[in-house]
Amino acid sequence: MKDSAPHAAAPACMRLAKELRELKARTGLSLAVLAERTAYSKSSWERYLNGKQLAPRQAVEALCAMASEPPGRLTALWELADAEWSGRARSAARAGSAEEAAQPGHDEPGDRAPTADEAQQGSRKANTARRRWAVAAAVCAVGVAAAVWAAALPDAGAGDPVGQGARTRPPDPGCRAQGCVGKDPGLMGCGMPEHVRALGRPHRTSTGAWMEIRYNSGCEAAWARIWHTHVGDALDVSLPGGKPQRAEVADKYDAEDYLYTPMIDGRDLTGLQVCFEPAGGGSRECFRN
Repeated sequence: MKDSAPHAAAPACMRLAKELRELKARTGLSLAVLAERTAYSKSSWERYLNGKQLAPRQAVEALCAMASEPPGRLTALWELADAEWSGRARSAARAGSAEEAAQPGHDEPGDRAPTADEAQQGSRKANTARRRWAVAAAVCAVGVAAAVWAAALPDAGAGDPVGQGARTRPPDPGCRAQGCVGKDPGLMGCGMPEHVRALGRPHRTSTGAWMEIRYNSGCEAAWARIWHTHVGDALDVSLPGGKPQRAEVADKYDAEDYLYTPMIDGRDLTGLQVCFEPAGGGSRECFRN
């Protein structure tokens, strides 16, 4: 697998990387956790998400599973990105151009040799024809990409007069209330951005880190998240009489991303408290909901 992006513009590769970043955000998982739960290292995930390297198909499918995303649309996009990355798409375009240029002319035997002006004009026409062929090939490729992508969407456009297609129903959460305690909001389907709201405003700590309480009414669960952290920082969320749920910044990958605590029962959040402990044993900072 090559470690650098292809030289030519690669819209499918860029789109795939963007889609993978959105899936990762939906899961709420750090790069370190992705590495723990898949066969790919943190540095590999960093390259996949930033478009520095094409993600393997299995990595795309694994992230889809963790985000509760049907894999059809993303694997169809991966096929297009793989063709771009490997150079097969460019090779096909060059082969078609060479075939067009190699077509025999229509001169009849005994025709006179062309003048210099005629030869120059013929060269310009040939160049124009090749450019038109290249544009047509590009348009065709975009059309195929759109068709493959549309075909991968369930019921896309069927019975829909405006062509918007039916959206898939979001999956049911994997837990609720007390059943969510101590579990990962991303893996349980509770961390999808469209179903989550913040409780109150984010709080800035003395070190510059920010912390926030998150809540999903469908899961009836809450958790805390933190960002702009340093390795060794820690965060916990708790309710009176309950066990605190804690997360620690393990490495630079955690520090560069959101870090989430496991969940607590969100049916009654009276007295909910979130506490931050800076690396190196600094003063503990807490705030209540």
